[in-house]
Amino acid sequence: MFAEVAFPISGFLTFTYKIPKDLSQDIQIGSRVKAPFGSRNAQGIVTQLKSASSFKGKMKEISGMVDDLAIMTPELWKLIQWMSQYYITPLGQVAKTVLPNNLSTRYTPPKNWVVHPNPIADDEDLELVKKRAPKQYDVYQEIWRAEKPLKVSSLKDLASNPLNVCRGLEKRGLVSLFEESLLPDVTGFTFDPIHKKVDFNDHQKTAVDAIIKFLDSRKYSPFLLHGVTGSGKTEIYIEAVRHCLGQNRTAIILLPEISLTPQIAGRFRAVFGDTIALWHSKLTQAQRSWTWKEICKGSFKVVIGARSAVFAPLKDLGLMVIDEEQESSFRQDSPAPRYHARDVALMRATYEGSAVVLSSATPSLESYYNYLHKKLTYLYLPERFGGAKYPQVHLVDMLADQDESGKFGQILSGLLQDKIEDRLNKKEQIILLQNRRGYSPVVRCGDCGEIVMCPQCKVALTFHRKGGKLVCHCCGHFETKQRETCVSCSSPNMKYSGTGTQRVESLIEETFPHAKLARLDMDTARTGSGLTSILKAFSNGEIDILLGTQMIAKGLDFPNATLVGIINADLGLHLPDFRAGERIFQLIYQASGRAGRRTKPGEVVIQTYVPDNPVIKNAAKLDMKKYYNIALSERNELKYPPFSWLAKIEITGQNQTAVDSLSKRIFKSLQGKYKGLDILGPAPCYLEKLRNQYRFQIVFKSLKTNDSNGQKLHKFIQNNFMDFQKKFRSGQNRINIHFDPLSLI
Repeated sequence: MFAEVAFPISGFLTFTYKIPKDLSQDIQIGSRVKAPFGSRNAQGIVTQLKSASSFKGKMKEISGMVDDLAIMTPELWKLIQWMSQYYITPLGQVAKTVLPNNLSTRYTPPKNWVVHPNPIADDEDLELVKKRAPKQYDVYQEIWRAEKPLKVSSLKDLASNPLNVCRGLEKRGLVSLFEESLLPDVTGFTFDPIHKKVDFNDHQKTAVDAIIKFLDSRKYSPFLLHGVTGSGKTEIYIEAVRHCLGQNRTAIILLPEISLTPQIAGRFRAVFGDTIALWHSKLTQAQRSWTWKEICKGSFKVVIGARSAVFAPLKDLGLMVIDEEQESSFRQDSPAPRYHARDVALMRATYEGSAVVLSSATPSLESYYNYLHKKLTYLYLPERFGGAKYPQVHLVDMLADQDESGKFGQILSGLLQDKIEDRLNKKEQIILLQNRRGYSPVVRCGDCGEIVMCPQCKVALTFHRKGGKLVCHCCGHFETKQRETCVSCSSPNMKYSGTGTQRVESLIEETFPHAKLARLDMDTARTGSGLTSILKAFSNGEIDILLGTQMIAKGLDFPNATLVGIINADLGLHLPDFRAGERIFQLIYQASGRAGRRTKPGEVVIQTYVPDNPVIKNAAKLDMKKYYNIALSERNELKYPPFSWLAKIEITGQNQTAVDSLSKRIFKSLQGKYKGLDILGPAPCYLEKLRNQYRFQIVFKSLKTNDSNGQKLHKFIQNNFMDFQKKFRSGQNRINIHFDPLSLI
């Protein structure tokens, strides 16, 4: 028997290997194997089995299997094949994404030696040990005093090699030694179980009944669950999962931000106990390895996690929920495959015969459009859960406010300061959103205007007050020494402009010195446990003011949070990207929804410099339908999704001239291919240089009136870029293919 094996390389090639007799019954299509590849033993995936091979030379053999359990289901294999074809990515690379190389069902957690004392029949035995082996006697005394099993490693202060000493005691019958598996602790990533008594309202009952009906049919069923903020969408997920588990099937809950995981996990744990697995990037390697193995074994029935949890190797998958489905963090832009977890979830559900719920208070325009065209079953929750009311929203024109007060450049308006003080006096909590981290986003010379830039990217370095560092938020480059003089004109007049979360934090501490303040952004939430501890403290009332970036704007539920302040609603509004307005509207709407989620009334203060902008104006009115109609009209006029299929070819390289030249050669070869195809570019990306790589792009728009299912555009990209290295002789430059890109920046 022979096997075709794909490795995680950039070429669309497979390699033929002989299957050893002892593995012939175990290796199947989709099995992960180890095989000699060049000078190393590499990991690949079996794509095909053959009884004969036309190759006459010496055939290399597969050297072993990666897993000792069957993890590849027919449905998961179909998903890998679809992703390879749709995203034009070699099977081996897709398989590595779906089934990461560093995870295996053969994983065994490390073990600790543990010792406990045995009953002593004769004290003379102990006296003999004291005389002949005083070291053993001292160790035994420590073990006996503990009154419970001890880790042998904890006895290092008494003996340089405590294990040998304990073995000596074991031979004398004084102690018993045994090994104990050291299971990773994952409790730091979840709240304690959150118990709630739930009485569904009529709208929730209708939604639950609809999902359960299609779960019973065991057929692919896509839903759009559109519920206003605080409408109890999580309770619907729980009821749907309960029914799914009752069918002896499994479920996946996808969340866009790790910050949402602890609270939702706590709610699910209260209902389903230890059948819940968490999966996200903050897990350590040991935690990932153990969790993944247990998922493969079937120990977990529900997986809650971020983007990559869409590939969880659960069997009999009955339900998938994509919470906050509009979020861009569901998209992976690097490395290949450059996929969107929402779209992958929909495809996986078609293969599994699952129900899939796209859920949000502010759905993506694509999902909203698909609902209007009856491609999704629409479920609407128009009321807040438990009778809570919508918050009262105040829109503050910062220019008018500054003219009136005579205080220019202020960060907090008078109204927001008054509202914060009022809530502090009432012992209620405040959430402040500033979607930019650091202290000052721009450092420039006050004389010549020169901006301090990252040497590897064409972006300004951000000043971080903690540590006094200048940091690039694109590549991570940092300088520990502050710029005291301008490198261009030697002027000492350096200006620190703009406002990040650290500057707001400093101002809040000065203005409200007695308030307990916590900041939550990428700088303070580098570990999952650190993030969880901040959210727990806020939930328990130990923090008065929670300040953060967009990670605090969605999905979180704090009963005592009655005021939300949006420091600068305009951040990102004027980026040259067709989704910029949609993103800002969703962020403001979602952040506003954190206020007044229980019996206490909520208020929102939105600070802006462009109060008449339709995005800001409609977000302040919480009028999603009106804004979406405006946005759809603009998209239709400009031929952008959801009225067209979009693809982007990104050309990158270290030499700007070479990248520019290659992009122009590619563009010339693509003209006049079919009616309804618009080709834009080539042009430098908005962020032209990132991580020492210059970036140019060519954008393709294929109108749905001529290409209803996107196959024309897909075939066009395949024909022109399947073998781009040979066709365009790109040399050291790279060509990245993006289907359905979320951003053109």
